[in-house]
Amino acid sequence: MREHIFLAGVLSALAATTAAAFAGDSPTLAKIGQSGTISLGHMETSVPFSYYDQNQEVIGYSREIQLRIVEAVKAKLGLNSLVVRNVPITSQNRIPLIQNGTVDIECSSTTHNLERAKQVAFSNSIFLIQTRLLTATDSGLTDFEDLKGKTVVTMAGTTSERLLRAMNQDRQMGMSVISAKDQGESFQTLETGRAIAYMSDDAVLAGQKARARAPDKWQIVGKPQSIEVYGCLMRRDDPEFKKIADDVIAKLETSAEIDDLYKKWFETPVPPRGLNLGFPMSTALRALYKSPNDTASDDLNKAGR
Repeated sequence: MREHIFLAGVLSALAATTAAAFAGDSPTLAKIGQSGTISLGHMETSVPFSYYDQNQEVIGYSREIQLRIVEAVKAKLGLNSLVVRNVPITSQNRIPLIQNGTVDIECSSTTHNLERAKQVAFSNSIFLIQTRLLTATDSGLTDFEDLKGKTVVTMAGTTSERLLRAMNQDRQMGMSVISAKDQGESFQTLETGRAIAYMSDDAVLAGQKARARAPDKWQIVGKPQSIEVYGCLMRRDDPEFKKIADDVIAKLETSAEIDDLYKKWFETPVPPRGLNLGFPMSTALRALYKSPNDTASDDLNKAGR
């Protein structure tokens, strides 16, 4: 028995030493190699990017990309196996959890902007959307100007929240802005009549509409207020780890596999209720796939003006 314990310890030490050798100058790879564990940040209700299915398993478009990065990390470290630790995150704690090392990489529906890029690193972009409104078909609301004096909900710590509050102040619209903790709570606020509209990214709104009890009751309206690109979050000053993520994403997006992945999550029925988002690929997203990059949303919006 002692011999087996000793041998297991030796093998474990050898594996850690080998992984450390492959880690190079990357603190993230060194951490993962020494522990044999990679910590993945995920959203709980961001359909169809990162959310729970009926078995409380994390699934989604972004999750699949994240797991491809895990495989690349495992190969880079020369490991036969790697323990995956799932860490649920919110829009408010995702950056601190990356910074303090609780999460190694987060892939869900996080917008890459210049303010956040001062605190964390972003991978090549994995999606491109526009910010709009979800409202009841009989609400009479067609655009943002119709929100004057009304109550609108959005998710705390997001670009949509910042845009709404700036709009409210600059145009003196007299809106009441509710900041919910996540996408699920945001839609619940809308569904129960506590807000007339819910502002978020159009693809996220399509996901919430699809999972509603009566999807036909809801519509996405309003002139887009911004273009947003999503990226995976990592710690700053670790270019070697970022390159692994960037290479995985670039290889996927420039291959035929990206069409299958997109159709799976945006144009065919998705768990847990088997509803189809019916969200066709935009021309702008197709252009992103052809030329993978890590350009921030701020720069995209400046270029579009």
